[in-house]
Amino acid sequence: MLNSYGSRHYGLLLTVSNVLVPISILIFATGFFPYKPFLPGLAQFEPLEYGPPPVAHFDRLVFMVVDALRSDFVYSNNSGFTFTQELIRRGHALPFTANARSPTITMPRIKAITTGSIPSFLDVILNFDEADTSSTLSAQDTWLSQMKAKDSGKLLMYGDDTWLKLFPETFDRADGTSSFFVSDYTEVDNNVTRHLPEELKRDDWNTMVLHYLGLDHIGHKAGPRSPNMFPKQREMDEMVRQVYEAMVTREHLASTLLVFCGDHGMNDAGNHGASSPGETSPALVFVSPKLEAISRGLPSPSAYREDFDYYTKVEQSDIAPTLAALLGFPVPRNNLGALIVNFLPLWPNTNDQIQLLLRNARQILNIVIATFGAGIMDSDPGQDNCVLPKDDVQALACEWKAVDSQRLALHEYNGSLDSWVSAMSKWLSRAQDLLSSMASNYDMSRLALGQALALAAFLMATLLQTSTMTRMPSLALASAYSVMMFASSYVEEEHHFWYWATSAWLASLAITRAQRVGSRIARTVQFTAAIFATRLIRGWNQTGQKHAGKPDIVTTFLATNPLLLWALVGATYLNICFLIHKRLVGMPPGSSTVLVTFLGLSGITFKLAFTYEDSPELVIGVLRSLKVATEGLSLLSHARVLLAGLGITAAYGLYHAITRRGQAKRTDLVELLHHLYTLLAVTQSRVTNIPLFLLFQLQFYFLASLDLDIPSISVSSIMLQHMSFFASGGTNAISSVDLSSAYNGVSGFNVVIVGILTFISNWAGPVYWTSATNLLLLKSRRDVSGHHRFLQHAANLTLFATCSVAAIMAACTVLRTHLFVWTVFSPKYLYCMAWNVGQHLIVNIFLAGGLFSMGASG
Repeated sequence: MLNSYGSRHYGLLLTVSNVLVPISILIFATGFFPYKPFLPGLAQFEPLEYGPPPVAHFDRLVFMVVDALRSDFVYSNNSGFTFTQELIRRGHALPFTANARSPTITMPRIKAITTGSIPSFLDVILNFDEADTSSTLSAQDTWLSQMKAKDSGKLLMYGDDTWLKLFPETFDRADGTSSFFVSDYTEVDNNVTRHLPEELKRDDWNTMVLHYLGLDHIGHKAGPRSPNMFPKQREMDEMVRQVYEAMVTREHLASTLLVFCGDHGMNDAGNHGASSPGETSPALVFVSPKLEAISRGLPSPSAYREDFDYYTKVEQSDIAPTLAALLGFPVPRNNLGALIVNFLPLWPNTNDQIQLLLRNARQILNIVIATFGAGIMDSDPGQDNCVLPKDDVQALACEWKAVDSQRLALHEYNGSLDSWVSAMSKWLSRAQDLLSSMASNYDMSRLALGQALALAAFLMATLLQTSTMTRMPSLALASAYSVMMFASSYVEEEHHFWYWATSAWLASLAITRAQRVGSRIARTVQFTAAIFATRLIRGWNQTGQKHAGKPDIVTTFLATNPLLLWALVGATYLNICFLIHKRLVGMPPGSSTVLVTFLGLSGITFKLAFTYEDSPELVIGVLRSLKVATEGLSLLSHARVLLAGLGITAAYGLYHAITRRGQAKRTDLVELLHHLYTLLAVTQSRVTNIPLFLLFQLQFYFLASLDLDIPSISVSSIMLQHMSFFASGGTNAISSVDLSSAYNGVSGFNVVIVGILTFISNWAGPVYWTSATNLLLLKSRRDVSGHHRFLQHAANLTLFATCSVAAIMAACTVLRTHLFVWTVFSPKYLYCMAWNVGQHLIVNIFLAGGLFSMGASG
């Protein structure tokens, strides 16, 4: 008996509980990640007492983005940007480090650069959907729309097609490239560069945007210390040289400003999306011979800095108002950036300098008033509410009155311009910080409704437990996990919880369960192998935030010993092929051997070819000869051959199970599909993570030897799913999302196929353990019928899922004003969505339920 509800009511309650999970997640997300309102229309120059707007020093703009251009890549002693460093020394380039606020993802960073505002965190999700057009900036005021409004030339764009999605029908000539083919860091940049010589000869444009992706792709694939990084820096430096030399030799480019920068940086693992110093510190360089008038030159290169703060640090949003001043157009209406004061000496007239800062400040003041109401400006500096302001908003209003009074005194009392510039800069910075912190207007009613539904789902899940004893393991695990969600450091270092909890759990199983089955020697060997595998898994990839990029098994042993790596990879493929061969029941031995050999060779040669393109330093000696044997086959065709082989083998197993009835045959099919998925999982994993699947197998053998009850199987599954995710390099930061295998076998963007491949790449381990759990359930000798067995397991998983969802929602609500809400808790909520919709509902419940039914039916 399941419990007093009966089988039908049990299934209904389980279904309702799981249906509430995505509904609650979606409702909460719409309240937590709303689109920000913006001021419509194009800014116009408003009359000021200081006369007409100051003269523009430039009439053309080349805006060159080198994706993931961390500041040290340009400024340090180990940089390949030698020509750029020469320009800095000569005073023809002004260098800065731009602060790229989290999320450090391309789409929101481009929004910040072009509008000067702080994008919505929801742009993180939209950044991964190449077909999305809902986040367009065509209706917003940007420096691109201002340059187009000048009607002094055409707008050009070559490179990352994110610009084309954000600015539809803006560019007169364009050639976009996808940013998600991260295995390519050659052609993706050549497609940009090939347009450059011809465009520099033309004089019919006023704005050229170039967005190079290769350096970012190298980082994703092999990290910032990849041997490919320095040559790529030299290549980008050569692009700077080409543009600069055209500026000084071609008359129509004499008043051109070159700005080249990174949209974000990268961490020591080569990824981005979070808020580590490396990710938030891209380089920003303004280049023109005219800058020699205000710069005597700066030392370059500079000594390496761990905080990546080279030269003056500015906000990335400061680019928009600075370009407005230099190119002679109004500051975009939604800008929160401040004019970089280093450029003020270009206008020797005092009135011009005052006017530039004043126009910038009044534009931001309009946003302050639109956000908080005109009443905040009623206070005077001498009044009590300015002596002791009640909040930051009132303090900001009082400071504005004081700074404005100081401005009026400049002429009347011949005050100090430098003092006023400093005061105004401080006010702009305060306004920027205040408005940036108000970037999301939470919908509290939606937050409350989402939490209420999640709590209701959790209460239903608790009613599904057949007894207190079956409820305790899952509930204890869920409770311990939920408490952690209220501390930012625990969220960042969540992997430690799963590592230690899993080790302790396996030890407890060895003590309480192993004595019931098998010999003492067999139990000892199996447990020793499992706990040894667990220890190796824990040290495989250094993950989290505090120790990212520090030594681990991959960097210390495998990356430095390619032959050892490929020996382990080969052993993994051999093991998988052996297991597949065992389950090809009914196929003639010769045919099954040929098929399995084909699958194994297709898999490992594809991985060799893929790794050679990705990290050629890992393919050495005889391995290169093996790679040459498949030289005529493209990666696309190679992947399709492998996927076709997997599909044919799965189809045969299904056909055999249908035509040869019997539960043993159905169980053979489920095992065959498990091993075929394992081959797919290693194909979608980084080559250095492939040996992990051998270690997973040792853990599985230990669990299979114990004949566990359903609650123990469920808790083991939850723990090993999470442990394997973090062991493969996953974190709670967007920067750890692996896109390297998202296009295996795919020639173009398809949101469904690319989404599935991306999910498998990042959740390869958790999906493996879902499938392995099915085998444990099918082979369990407990006195519970097959159908009821899976329902109990699903109820245990649902108890943990609903409890974790409710806890994460509560943490995000309670800590919504926390300093790390956008860098820690918001990314965690996005991962919560992926875990509970993708892994729990689709994989653990829907797919696993279907496979279990197939294997349990006779």
